[in-house]
Amino acid sequence: MLITRQPVFRKFWHAVMPLSMLEGGLPKPFRLLGEDIVLFLDAEGQPAALKDRCCHRTARLSKGRCVNGALECGYHGWTYNAGGRVIRIPQYDAERAIPAEYCTPAYRCVAKYGYAWVALEEPIAPIPEVPEFGAPGWRTIYQFYERWATSPIRALENSFDNSHFSFVHRATFGVAAQPKPSKYELVERKNGDGSIGFQAETLIDATNPPAFHRVSGSTDPITQRHMRNAYYLPFSRRLDIEYPSGVRHIIINCFTPIDDGQLQLVQWLFRNDTEADCPEQMLIDFDHVITREDKDILESTDPDALVDIRRRGVEYSMDSDRPGMLIRKQLLELLSAHGETEQHRGNQPPTA
Repeated sequence: MLITRQPVFRKFWHAVMPLSMLEGGLPKPFRLLGEDIVLFLDAEGQPAALKDRCCHRTARLSKGRCVNGALECGYHGWTYNAGGRVIRIPQYDAERAIPAEYCTPAYRCVAKYGYAWVALEEPIAPIPEVPEFGAPGWRTIYQFYERWATSPIRALENSFDNSHFSFVHRATFGVAAQPKPSKYELVERKNGDGSIGFQAETLIDATNPPAFHRVSGSTDPITQRHMRNAYYLPFSRRLDIEYPSGVRHIIINCFTPIDDGQLQLVQWLFRNDTEADCPEQMLIDFDHVITREDKDILESTDPDALVDIRRRGVEYSMDSDRPGMLIRKQLLELLSAHGETEQHRGNQPPTA
């Protein structure tokens, strides 16, 4: 699937940028679903998102600066409010009216979980709830915000794939002698708030060398992980890992689509222990090594991932691919519900 060719994905919230990146007073560019946008903080300190294009001479607004909660173009100083309307043209006399059509598209943008979230069109589902955020007894760790050369579908299916642990992660937690994966118990869901996805639960054995003891809260050489994995349409997941020690290691991922070959990995970590139990930097380093292993192999795959499995002979599957196949099924149902079919490299018109 070529993500940017599917208009329905414009109707979902996507985690775009940490709010901390907007605090310096400068606008920041981002490409979302192939659309160049610019983010800044408005007069109330809330994030705003506009098309990264001045309506005067098409300069990128991200080359400008923030002035009193508005965005000033760096070319001629035309200034935009959070709604995309030009509110000041410095070459005009103060009393001269600015035509209403002098504007650039504005996008829905909200702050949640320390990030600016953007929907390019009216959203059809809410931002997934994370009850641990700000809750007593839980600490929030902002782990990763980085670009990967792969697609959200590849990253998602990898997140539910138990069969790669003994190979991709054999240097970290994978048990090389157990290549046969544990079976997931899968339950599809459709919530009252309109969100769709599924839950996948399993138990796995994981190597637990001394360097991992504070992460797991256990000194056993092999520990068990109770994994409660959840998928949120279209490109998010929640992984709740519970160790026998009672420590819970909850990862929230948003695989934000930049274009048809790149995503922005956004990862939060929630823990029910303390800094004294396991330092934040140790947890970041622990998950960093594991995500490097995933990143290396995923960037070798074709980002144009097969979604409609009726296209035979493109990719083949095995029993443990059930979660990935369910992701494909729900994505295909989403496309169908909105009058779309899968757009892929094979059905695109030839370029000139």
